[in-house]
Amino acid sequence: MYTYFKGIITEIDSGNITIECGGVGYKINVPNPFSYNIGEEYKVYVYTKISEDDMALFGFKIKEEYELFLKLISVKGLGPKLALPIIATGSISGIVDAINRENILYLTKFPKIGEKLARQIILDLKNKINIEGNAETENNSIEELMSVLESLGYKLSEIKKVIPLVNPSEKLENQVKEALKLMLK
Repeated sequence: MYTYFKGIITEIDSGNITIECGGVGYKINVPNPFSYNIGEEYKVYVYTKISEDDMALFGFKIKEEYELFLKLISVKGLGPKLALPIIATGSISGIVDAINRENILYLTKFPKIGEKLARQIILDLKNKINIEGNAETENNSIEELMSVLESLGYKLSEIKKVIPLVNPSEKLENQVKEALKLMLK
């Protein structure tokens, strides 16, 4: 139905954002709402889920996340509400790698993903996902890292000193650990 919305973020909640486009505010469920800033303009790729009693929008900052989300919801038994936390807590390359290597342990770390569903994901998607990250993914990762460090009470000036020293290809969890070690020196 929609491909993307480009507009100003007017509200941020724990699981969603509101983006204003053409005078209309759209509530969009997103993986990491606090990686957005109120008052800034963003392009958000969206998936529209329509059912008998509900209509929901699911959005992503980068196209690779959107494409991975579409692949995940094509798996039997895996709907948008289960796929969104996977995108939120995993890296694109990590998820794709886990699927291709049949790493059930990695996939079951996500909320509400048991062994049976993890096997179904592997069965349906192994060697069928061709998504590569790009510079936007790296920038998104840096924004997330900065957001996490700010939420831990560090000043922006301190954060900006360590960001260039952190490996951008690492998972967010490892980036945070690396940044904290650098700040404690």
